[in-house]
Amino acid sequence: MGLREHVKNIEDRGILRKVEVEVSKKLEISGILKEIEPTPVLFNKVKESKFRVIGNLFCTKESISSYFGVTPADLIPMLSKAIKAPSEPEVVSSAPCQEVIESGVDLDNIPILFHCEKDGGNYISSAVVVTKDHEYGQNLDFHRAMQFSKNKLATRIVSGRHFHKYLTKNGELEVAFCIGNTPNILIAGATSVDIGFDELTIANSLEPITLVKAHSVDLMVPAECEFVLEGKVYLEEKHPEGPFVDLTETYDVIREEPVFEVKKITHRKDAIWQALLPGALEHKILMGMPREPTIFNKVNETGVKCLDVNINPGGCSWLHAIVQIDKKTEEDGKKAIEGAFKGHSSCKHVFIVDKDIDIYDPLSVEWAMATRFQGDTRLHVKGKEPGSSLDPSAEPGTKLTTKIGFDLTKPLVAKGKDFSLVEFPNVDIDKYFT
Repeated sequence: MGLREHVKNIEDRGILRKVEVEVSKKLEISGILKEIEPTPVLFNKVKESKFRVIGNLFCTKESISSYFGVTPADLIPMLSKAIKAPSEPEVVSSAPCQEVIESGVDLDNIPILFHCEKDGGNYISSAVVVTKDHEYGQNLDFHRAMQFSKNKLATRIVSGRHFHKYLTKNGELEVAFCIGNTPNILIAGATSVDIGFDELTIANSLEPITLVKAHSVDLMVPAECEFVLEGKVYLEEKHPEGPFVDLTETYDVIREEPVFEVKKITHRKDAIWQALLPGALEHKILMGMPREPTIFNKVNETGVKCLDVNINPGGCSWLHAIVQIDKKTEEDGKKAIEGAFKGHSSCKHVFIVDKDIDIYDPLSVEWAMATRFQGDTRLHVKGKEPGSSLDPSAEPGTKLTTKIGFDLTKPLVAKGKDFSLVEFPNVDIDKYFT
């Protein structure tokens, strides 16, 4: 569909709201986005920039599934298929993202948002980052970046990620920060795959895209995106990065991180800056949802029939996973727990439920815990293992955490009271009220 067509579509459907008064990129736009989420908002007049800003585009599974023309229930099978059957995008020689090639670099002219009061600076949070290694090929990932001069940003590079391996191996890397993308590219950038796997092939399998060679670096970038910031990231050149509001809605610590020197900026003629509010719903859904198909696949590999997975917002869309299974043996709950942790190694708590539990309703999941769970037989503690650097309670430095699986499934044979939910009669309520 393309981002522009999608924006036009949600405008025609009355979903998009517009702000016509002048607003500031410092604290004001982020406040409006948070107050109105999950409603998409277009800001037509930004005080510090000639460019417009759009945000809250993909805050829910419904908004993402609507883009693809499917239901939320179709997303996990669709993502699983794209990961298993990637396809090569078409390459073009000219592209909308290169309609304007800026003569110089001045990041102050771009509406890079200052989100929250204690932030370390203006932050790029919506960019999918393209880089390349001569041995492994291209990589697509998300990396936040904090502006500290007119042409430099400190970018957070998590140890162990493919980008970190590329950078450690090469010392410096050509990069392209691509802003203003469709859900297929955003989801692909957040997907975990083996090193050497170009995530843009996943994006193309979800919905066909075109690529174009970047203007000043040897990289292939999404042709339809709004902005491309090209340059190099240096391993040995460091700058303090942070504080920054993380997925957990808490402030991350200040670290010395590699510097991204922007050497060229290209964009559309009427480019729109895509904002992604840190710690808010859109951040959560785009981080957590791409891990659901990997959990789904790993649970099924254990021999347990997985029906659905929800990496829910209450668990910061990262640290908790609710897994629905069709239970056939008393060992299925334990097997599903092990499969879920293999499918998402950063997960801290896994909840396994039966097919009669609504995994998108916290009350339904809590009901299963209250009525079907016994800690001495259904609690599975894994002990200290590497978890997520996003978890404030994990051991500092090592990110070691205690991982726990909760088997909330009912016994196959009840010994006493029945565990089934009662079904009340269905009636046509309009018959009884005037």
